[in-house]
Formats: sequence, structure tokens, C-alpha cells
Amino acid sequence: MTACLGWALAACGGSGGGAPLTAAPSTVKYTVDTVASGLENPWGLAFLPDGRMLVTERAGRLRIVTGDGAISAAVTGLPANIAVGGQGGLLDVALDPNFATNRRVYLSYAEAGTGSESGTNGTSVYRAQLSPSGAALTGGQVIFQQRPKVASSLHFGGRLVFANDGTLFITMGERGSRSDDAQDTTNLLGKVARVQTDGSVPADNPLVGTSGAATEIWSWGHRNVQGAAIHPTTGVLWTNEHGPQGGDELNIDRAGRNYGWPVITYGCTYGVCDPIGEGTTKAGMEQPVSWWPKPSTAPSGLMFYTGAGFAPWQGSVFMGGLAGQVLWRLSLSGDTVSGRETLLGDRGERYRTVVQGPDGWIYLLTDDSDGKVLRLRAP
Repeated sequence: MTACLGWALAACGGSGGGAPLTAAPSTVKYTVDTVASGLENPWGLAFLPDGRMLVTERAGRLRIVTGDGAISAAVTGLPANIAVGGQGGLLDVALDPNFATNRRVYLSYAEAGTGSESGTNGTSVYRAQLSPSGAALTGGQVIFQQRPKVASSLHFGGRLVFANDGTLFITMGERGSRSDDAQDTTNLLGKVARVQTDGSVPADNPLVGTSGAATEIWSWGHRNVQGAAIHPTTGVLWTNEHGPQGGDELNIDRAGRNYGWPVITYGCTYGVCDPIGEGTTKAGMEQPVSWWPKPSTAPSGLMFYTGAGFAPWQGSVFMGGLAGQVLWRLSLSGDTVSGRETLLGDRGERYRTVVQGPDGWIYLLTDDSDGKVLRLRAP
């Protein structure tokens, strides 16, 4: 392992929802360990009860990584028809809330269409049981499919997070379109879905009983949601999503709410930065808790820190930055962002996923052909 000593750096950049442009740098010292390397564009990470990590590689492989950096052979039994290309491939991984007794694992991925849907793809979720040895998935079945599948290699979303009631949230992008798809509740493009662990629709989903609606929908008007986490105190879903050029957002993601894309946004068109839609606000559409101007930070991964190892950071929101090549820490006052700062900006890494480990330290995945598992811990 290699380690380096880091300090938090003040973040320069725009914000919304009342958050200041900069935050005073914290005085927290930390060490960065490289736990493992040699992973091909790792995307999702979930800790097993024994402390080992399940890590997905976007190229279509699932690995088990130990605390001392050993990487297993690829786990067998993954879903068929993983569409690898562009932003697509094998995405997130999550453990069933009752994993200790049922050993169920959930994977999100870009699923290639077959037959009449050949040439298209969409975000799907696969459920299977992890064998006792960890070498294989068995009894796999697809429990959720984005509708419709489209011909695009962009904006799959793909984050999986379980609510406190055991239902599963699934984030989905609008697949790279600036049409009204994200506003159309008859489809699953640009939506956050909520389903039971078998893929069935909870009776209290917001559009149940609405004629023609896709009843899996929890919220809509999203562009590309790649971070999701449950607030540890309120139990409410928070998400982050990619804007176009600027306009990256952090949102409190509530049932039946419209988050505006592409009607309202703080971003603009690529290159010339022409306005998009109708401005930044509109009645009936939600405002972000915080937002980022151009150049985009490209948020991915989201975590509320509750560990004891970094006491001054308890209650903070952490999220990765891909294009920004930083780890963001946002301090909260209730549901308001009271400050933002960046960490790890001197490493030149794209941070795909951020997870709190069972040891209370912070674990990151770097998005690279030689991707790493990093750990932030006290010196």
C-alpha cells in the first residue's frame, strides 16, 4: 500500500439553495491508502458482513476485494446481455437488507435489447444469491427494466439504495435526450423508481392509480442521477445528478416531485452555453439543495458520514466528482447546505463512488482503466 497525507482544500464554485460559494477548510487530517488497484473502471462497491468488498467493473465483471487488496477472479452468474460501451456496462451493486439470511445481491447494468429491440439498451436490475464461497451468483433473475429501451450509450443513472422500509430505489438517466422524456410519466427515462425487492410496485408509490403512468416512478424530471443515499436521521432519499454544462445538482428526492429537467436547469448547452428550457425556476418544480456552475464537477456517488473516526465530519454529505476530480464534503444545517469544500483534488483521480466502511473510514472507487479502491482514515 502507498499512503499520503492530505488536507481539505477550500472549494471555489457556485452553489444554490443558500449554500455559500466557499467553505472554510476543515482542520481534519487524513491519510489516503490504496487498498487495491488494477480494477477496470470500477463503478459500485458494497461491503459484505465479513468486511470484504463486492466491486463491479463497468466492463462486465464482479469482483471480491479483501482488506489487504487481494482481488478475486470474476464472480460467475452475472446477467446476460450486459451492454458495455460508452457509459454503459455493469454499474452498481447492493446487498439485500436481509443479506445475512437470504444472501441476495442486486446489480444494476445497461441491458442490451434483443429481437425487435436489437440495437437498443436500458437500465435494468438483476437479483441473485451469492454462493457461500463468493465465487458465483445463482438463481438470478431480472426484476426491473427501464422502459423504453433506446439506442444510446449515455446517461444510465444506475444507483441502487434501499430505503428504511426495505424498498429499493433505482436511479435512471434520460439517456442523453433533451426532449420531454424526463417530464413524461408514462416512461422510465429520467426517473427515480421505487420497487419491492422482487420488482413489484409498492402500493403507496405516488403514481399508483394514475391512468397511463409508469407506477414504478418515485420522482421525475431528472437528467442523469448517479448518486443516492438515505439520510441517516430522517430516512429521506437524497440524490445528485449531472447537469449539462454546469447545473450539477444535489436534491432531496421526495415522492411525486418534479425536478425540472429539461424545463428548468442551472446549466447550459455544451460549447456555446446557450440557455436551456424556461430558466432556473418554475412553479411545481423542485429547486436543488445545492448546485454547481460550469465547468461541471460531474457528481457520482453519495454518502452521509456517521463514523466516529472523523468526528468533525459527522453529518456531512460526501460525493465524488468525475470531471472535477475531487471529493466534495458538504456540511449541513438541517436540510440546508451550510458549506462546501473539496478534498483529494491534487491526485488527478475521477471519483466514482464513496462509501462508509464498517470500520468507520471512507472508501472511494476511482474511475480509470487502472481503477483503485482508496481509503481515507486518520493518520
